[in-house]
Amino acid sequence: MKKLILVCLFFLSNLGIAQNKDHGKIKMIDKGEIYYYNTILKDINTQKAKQNKPKPYKKFTATAEGHNFPAKVSLYKSQWHNPPISQGNAGTCWDFSTTSFYESEVYRLHHKKVKISEAFTFYNEYLLKAKEYVRTRGKSLFSEGSESNAVARIYKKFGAMPWSVYNGLKGNKFHNHQDMYREMMAYLNSVKKNNAWNETEVLQTIKSIMNHYIGTPPNEFKVEGKTYTPKTYLKDYLKINPDDYVDILSYKQAPYYKQCSYDVPDNWWHATDYYNVPLDVFMKSLENAIKKGYTVSIGGDVSEAGFLKDKGDPQVAFIPDFDIPSEYINEDARQFRFSNKSTTDDHGMHLVGWLKKDGKYWFLIKDSSSGSRNNPGSDKFGYYFFSEDYVKLKMMDFTVHKDAVKDVLKKFKK
Repeated sequence: MKKLILVCLFFLSNLGIAQNKDHGKIKMIDKGEIYYYNTILKDINTQKAKQNKPKPYKKFTATAEGHNFPAKVSLYKSQWHNPPISQGNAGTCWDFSTTSFYESEVYRLHHKKVKISEAFTFYNEYLLKAKEYVRTRGKSLFSEGSESNAVARIYKKFGAMPWSVYNGLKGNKFHNHQDMYREMMAYLNSVKKNNAWNETEVLQTIKSIMNHYIGTPPNEFKVEGKTYTPKTYLKDYLKINPDDYVDILSYKQAPYYKQCSYDVPDNWWHATDYYNVPLDVFMKSLENAIKKGYTVSIGGDVSEAGFLKDKGDPQVAFIPDFDIPSEYINEDARQFRFSNKSTTDDHGMHLVGWLKKDGKYWFLIKDSSSGSRNNPGSDKFGYYFFSEDYVKLKMMDFTVHKDAVKDVLKKFKK
């Protein structure tokens, strides 16, 4: 019996040694170093990408032949502005262009160089759109687009904040609102389908979707050691009064020298505070403002044959004479295109400079869209060069400080 116990003990002791010989550990694997991921799967995805590559399409466009376009930033007399930044995959040009405009205004008025958050503005714009969507039982437009005067409206209601405090990128290099917008729209469609018009619940859900994708804006923050809220940052640090800014419009379908609505989908809240003026006054006001040191946020159509923005193009916008000769560009030609929808409210940009060539103005346009970024490495990266004729025919409105157009504003009846 004693022998048996000793044998068992010997066996168990040896077994214990065997069990303790090997050990395990948690190891982090970089997929980029694994052959399957970095070679086989990468090759498969590359082949898929080739198969799914968008097919070329035909596009009618003017050529730059025979023209000597002033397509260099250095040729223009420009006002201070932050370098161009990209709006990424987001339909918020109205916000990027007008935020840039207000940054230039802060410098013009107070000699401060600031970078203001676009994300705080479009965050609150989406909430206002959702609120109106509920109020109208789904009839109001809920889209990524808006108008330049939306920024002043947001500033007045909610204030502003620095880009460094809240930029909406969540660590990404570029904005991408595709999934966020799709999710918000899907939710609102379900609200409409189920007749679930609870405003508080809808706004909280839209907030939670945005918080997930672009982060939550802070209620207060520090700038240069001082604590601000969005409203005190606007009032006390930026010292911008939203009521000091006006929107100048020119179209024939509304009476001149009366404030009116700009009848485009992106004016989703149906603002009626646009100052409608004759075309010659529109152009003269714009030219005078930029020559006096103001900049403007400008919007209109960027889909013409004379808009040369592809790789290798000079990034200019002009009106080719096969479209309409310069001497025939007038109020009727402008209204004709707006009425038949060949002039649409495509894009918002920041007009920051000017020059005069052969008796006509050219304008330096700071842009946030991908179209101005097809020639990387050049000084025009993030810029366009607009001819006077293009602005006259295709740009519909601009936002500017009221002091720049005070003579025009006097002609409007209270």
